[in-house]
Amino acid sequence: MKIHEYQAKGLLKQAGVPVPRGIVARTADEAAAAFDELGGSLAVVKSQIHAGGRGKGRFKEHPDQPGVVLVRSAAEARENAERMLGSTLVTIQTGEDGKQVNTLLVEEGLDIARELYLGIVVDRGEGGAVMMMSSEGGTEIEIVAHESPEKIFKQPIDGGYGLQPAQARSLAQRLELDPAAWRSAESFLPTFARFFTQNDCSMAEINPLIVTADGQLVALDAKVGFDDNAMFRHKNFAELRDLSEEEPAEVRAADAGLSYVKLDGNIGCLVNGAGLAMSTMDLIKHHGGEPANFLDVGGGANVDQVTEAFRIILSDENVKAVLVNIFGGIMKCDVIVEALLSAYDNIGFTVPLVVRLEGTNVEKAREMLNSSGRDIITATDLTDAAQKVVGSISA
Repeated sequence: MKIHEYQAKGLLKQAGVPVPRGIVARTADEAAAAFDELGGSLAVVKSQIHAGGRGKGRFKEHPDQPGVVLVRSAAEARENAERMLGSTLVTIQTGEDGKQVNTLLVEEGLDIARELYLGIVVDRGEGGAVMMMSSEGGTEIEIVAHESPEKIFKQPIDGGYGLQPAQARSLAQRLELDPAAWRSAESFLPTFARFFTQNDCSMAEINPLIVTADGQLVALDAKVGFDDNAMFRHKNFAELRDLSEEEPAEVRAADAGLSYVKLDGNIGCLVNGAGLAMSTMDLIKHHGGEPANFLDVGGGANVDQVTEAFRIILSDENVKAVLVNIFGGIMKCDVIVEALLSAYDNIGFTVPLVVRLEGTNVEKAREMLNSSGRDIITATDLTDAAQKVVGSISA
């Protein structure tokens, strides 16, 4: 689950991580009032969407308007907010469609001496969380990793003991921080690591992490994502979820107990098992097709779930064919076919449907399909299924 920058900073502040003073604004007048309330001569008006690259992003309706802008008066804050709110911001992470900005964060301007990068991710190779830091703050870490990998410093975090002071000092030394910033890092970095583990984050990033003129580390930006599987431990985070930032079909699928991710292709996929779903998508691409989605109905799908899965797949206007790939284990193949035929009748298919079955009661299931009278293409194996579904579009 992703949250907005202003929400992440609220949680970081509660955890003891230094962040700038900021005020949320949802109207132009509120942005102007926020500038006055902050009381300085400089403020930053920041678009709030679930995507990075906002500072370099531009609005469709106002091509000269950046997603993050410095302002020096309440009037400037109001003028920029009027252009930003309700407009569509396009960044390197949103794609061409962009995302509509409904909320702004107005923050105090700070005296910045240096910009750094700080992030924590779960590293399967290390078997736990790893803190990454770089002197190249304000730059996408992917670019740094590609062009200057030697500038990224990593430090594993012990799940029980957290980041130790000696590890924080090691990072500070490699970043060549001055003595005041070094002392600030000894507190800042372990606190940030503790925030990551205690809140079951999947990733947390501060870019840039700034060093102020007096040597204090401050989180100038914040991007935080949580592990969905751990949200039962953090029920209070549910109120932070912004459904307007999520793909509607993915929200709908989650409500039905389905795992669904929308993609850019034109072949819909309905599969039971995440590994099988990924293999199915690989085979589709191998034979010249493009999957339109990842959809795992799980091992115990019922008629209602299969029907909803088809509805979600076919709601994508780009879908030109559907491939059903089922391996019957706990869920028998004939039970899946019964649900599939019921869903077929309830929805009505207007695109080719290819079905490949294997596993428990597969012969009975295949006979049910062959005698159903429905316009369904059967396949003997996964390669045959991928070839047939790709061919059904080009035919």
